[in-house]
Amino acid sequence: MRMHADQLTVSLETARNLIHDQFPQWRGLAIRSVASEGTVNAIFRVGDHLVARFPLQPSEVDATRRWLRAEAEAAGELAGRTRFPTPEPVALGEPGLDYPLPWSVQTWVPGVVATADDPGGSTAFAHDLAEFVMDVRAIDTRGRTFRGGGRGGEVRSHEAWVQTCLRNSEGLLDVDELRRLWTDMRDLPRGEAPDVMTHGDLIPGNILVSGGRLAGVLDVGGLGPADPALDLVGAWHLLDDGPRRELRAVLGCDDGEWLRGRAWAFVQAIGAVWYYHASNPAMSRMGRRTLARVVEDAGRDRHL
Repeated sequence: MRMHADQLTVSLETARNLIHDQFPQWRGLAIRSVASEGTVNAIFRVGDHLVARFPLQPSEVDATRRWLRAEAEAAGELAGRTRFPTPEPVALGEPGLDYPLPWSVQTWVPGVVATADDPGGSTAFAHDLAEFVMDVRAIDTRGRTFRGGGRGGEVRSHEAWVQTCLRNSEGLLDVDELRRLWTDMRDLPRGEAPDVMTHGDLIPGNILVSGGRLAGVLDVGGLGPADPALDLVGAWHLLDDGPRRELRAVLGCDDGEWLRGRAWAFVQAIGAVWYYHASNPAMSRMGRRTLARVVEDAGRDRHL
């Protein structure tokens, strides 16, 4: 089932033809479709060490090319800045037969996604995740600040989106409870902490695990300056209560930052449940689990 109304179709044959035509040096490599819970790209593995990614939603060619170049720049900026493997840019493909947009090739990062190998109860994984967040925060912003257009600025700027999600979640979630929770969250002050570099999308589908430890991090194109609390979404997307508390202790989060992190997780999760309910059940389930953790946390706070 399509995740987006105007979603493009990318067959294995189409991917193979584009890769062979534009990068003949890889004609001897096996090309395989990769089952993914991702919502942005169709994924094809090229040999053992490369992966081709084809955007699924239509856009202007020049706009897509600019985004892919920005994504490659972000991936290059992160490469080598943490001990955890991340994809590195390799090549940029162009539109061709049966596919209308530019596309990209990155290095393949081995591991199992956290939705398939849940690390939620692992304190060691929580320490790994905290280390990754600190590594990203240590990257120099070079004077850059959050530019808007997504999560990472003011929580209250997502009021219209959350209201849309609440309306579309009737019959799927306890909307009255979530509405009360959002009322408490939406006016959280941004605080005085300056923007820091963030990954921006630490959800289970972007986290690779091996033996209960962090093995790699995917989808790094959103790397950029934002509210320091933004990468705390992983605390609720990925961790059970005990390891979540350990993550907070390692990062040294104050109350304001921690509450904003919970709010960012809420904003992301509430959209995933209804939007992907039929088309991407794994994403919808992720949203439900994250919201359950957020609600449990908030309820505990009220009784302290």
